[in-house]
Amino acid sequence: MEQRLNTEKLKETSDRIAHLAAVVLRRAGIAQMEKELAGSALAQHHTSKQTSKAIGSLAAKVLADHVSCHEAKELAGCVLSQVRHVEGSAPAR
Repeated sequence: MEQRLNTEKLKETSDRIAHLAAVVLRRAGIAQMEKELAGSALAQHHTSKQTSKAIGSLAAKVLADHVSCHEAKELAGCVLSQVRHVEGSAPAR
């Protein structure tokens, strides 16, 4: 079965989320996973780039972690909503 990237409804990071990501990256002592989420969000700002499976998995872990900060959860939600969906394959769970 041929798999194709579903490009009909690609999302991009909003200006507000990009600003939040920039603020998080400037913060001293942030966790590596927060840096990765912020970097991913910024990379998707005004571009057609989408979240990789690896970052999507990281974002899901952050959302499930009750000690993650509000900003990390907001970035995680943003990048998780932009995970690549390939037609012909079952959604990841």
